[in-house]
Amino acid sequence: MRKKFSIGNLSLPTYLALAVGVGLIYLAVAAWGFGVVGFPLDDAWIHQTYARNLARSGQLAFVPGVPSAGSTAPLWSLLLAVGYLLRVPFFIWSYGLGLLLLGLTGWTTKRLGEALFPDSPRVGLWAGLFCVLEWHHVWAALSGMETLLFVWLSLFLVERSLAWLTVERPPPRFGYFSLGILGGLLILTRPEGVGLVGLIGLYLAYQIWRQDAGRAMLTVVLKHWGAMSAGVALLVVPYLIFHLWATGLPFPNTFYAKQAEYGIILERFSLAERLFGGLGPVQESVQGVFRVIFIGPQLLLLPGLIFAAWLTLRERRTNLGPIWVWWLSFLLLYALRLPVTYQHGRYQIPALAWLILVGVWGTNRLIGQPVASAGGQAALRIVGRTLALSLMVLLVGFTFLGGQAYGRDVAVINGEMVTVAQWLDAHTEPETLIAAHDIGAIGYFAERPLIDLAGLVTPEVIPIIRDEAALLKFMQVHGARYMVTFPSWYPALTQNPVLILRFQTDSPVTRAAGGDNMAVYEVEPLTKP
Repeated sequence: MRKKFSIGNLSLPTYLALAVGVGLIYLAVAAWGFGVVGFPLDDAWIHQTYARNLARSGQLAFVPGVPSAGSTAPLWSLLLAVGYLLRVPFFIWSYGLGLLLLGLTGWTTKRLGEALFPDSPRVGLWAGLFCVLEWHHVWAALSGMETLLFVWLSLFLVERSLAWLTVERPPPRFGYFSLGILGGLLILTRPEGVGLVGLIGLYLAYQIWRQDAGRAMLTVVLKHWGAMSAGVALLVVPYLIFHLWATGLPFPNTFYAKQAEYGIILERFSLAERLFGGLGPVQESVQGVFRVIFIGPQLLLLPGLIFAAWLTLRERRTNLGPIWVWWLSFLLLYALRLPVTYQHGRYQIPALAWLILVGVWGTNRLIGQPVASAGGQAALRIVGRTLALSLMVLLVGFTFLGGQAYGRDVAVINGEMVTVAQWLDAHTEPETLIAAHDIGAIGYFAERPLIDLAGLVTPEVIPIIRDEAALLKFMQVHGARYMVTFPSWYPALTQNPVLILRFQTDSPVTRAAGGDNMAVYEVEPLTKP
């Protein structure tokens, strides 16, 4: 007898097919609506440059032959480099990796939901589908960035750890070492993954304490911590040694450069404003790290999310503890150290899957609450159906809104950074030293020696990153021939007569979005005494 199809039986290939389908919609909107194919962030071109150089020379270098500690995601660079080694067109490889990770994110969310909420089997299903269709996730999948790799590895690490630590049977042989390997991969994707790895270690100790509070507990904890730590160290220690050798510092240059660049926000806005939004001269960057992640259908999950928090405490669901602590502390960390929400909250996107998972569970429980009267029960049923229909309509609607945002972002990057890079490639000599902010497309298309005014591959500028006069002197002392930037980013510097405008883009998309066009300035050399 043929098995009847049920939506609850959706398998990994189904999630992957759905990811490809929604991704193609975004690419079609960008191609036909805006006439562009590319990436919505200049940073994606930084990753492509690292990956191409890694494939060519085996070096993690932005400028060929100059090893660099500017990449925060060496694992992502390595995965992209495989495409160059296999000679797969880089757009196809990058989009394919992103959509694969989008499907895996949905499927792993489903599995995690089924493990956490066995009494509500559809929670995992709907949360997984929500994650695949959520517009930030699709945008990130096609951005050429490591975001979805970080999201999926986070989910997979928690799913495996909860599966092994909450059942009444021992984990597989080398299980804790395997968790360490997963944790190491997560840290090599984004350094902040170390926080989740630490939480998993604490949760491990708690589970062992619950099962055996005797004298042997400490020995068991140390044994398993040792296995996890060995797995993490196997991957992360070489990473740390490389950075210490290249810069004398343990973390990528970006870690320090971004904090220096956006330190002004920490000075001007209170923690509450950085968390939930505030008004001021840099309002765009202070939407609030908690507020920005609710832009989309997930706003309707907010009542359920609040109810889920109450249920977690009332029912003492300790297995949800690592999830709550992780996504709340993740956002708090950004509010404390890097409180920017530009580019659709690109740094906050990794918190979305957790919000969706717990929010769907809380919403399911909320609309399933028993009501004394038949009329009240019928009303609650209508509310539930209306909410479900609203979520589906918004998910579909934001697919097209997200596609337009994606196409517009790609058009800006192509019209500004890529256009400037191609001009430099055509109008400068290969050995010309360029000072730039941003460097991604220039590194990929022009392949010129660079001074990175954002500090990613030129850490020497980090102490003076906000001092325009010092930056000008630095460029002149080091012999920079041209400076590339948006004029509004360095208003005093670009008005200095020693900078002579040689080229400026004419992208109407950028102007329509309220920005100015990127410019190339020739830098007059220092006069000899």
